[in-house]
Amino acid sequence: MGLVGTILTLPVAPVRGVGWVVDKVRQAAEDEYYDPAPIQEELVNLERARTEGRVDEEEFARREEELLHRLEEISAYRLQQGAQPGP
Repeated sequence: MGLVGTILTLPVAPVRGVGWVVDKVRQAAEDEYYDPAPIQEELVNLERARTEGRVDEEEFARREEELLHRLEEISAYRLQQGAQPGP
């Protein structure tokens, strides 16, 4: 881009900057939301609570199903992201 192009697009530079920041925040939020580590840790804690008698079988089964469903969702998202071409 030449000098004239740079001068003409200068007024929209702040908008591009804000867009870049928004994209980075969105990406960080997605990375955190689709991180399987907290879910896996919660499964371990749930199992420990069951063996210690702090959670009954019914509650354990219900919560375990929710967590496993969440892990499936994360796995599907990661597969989808891997299949798409990068920017």
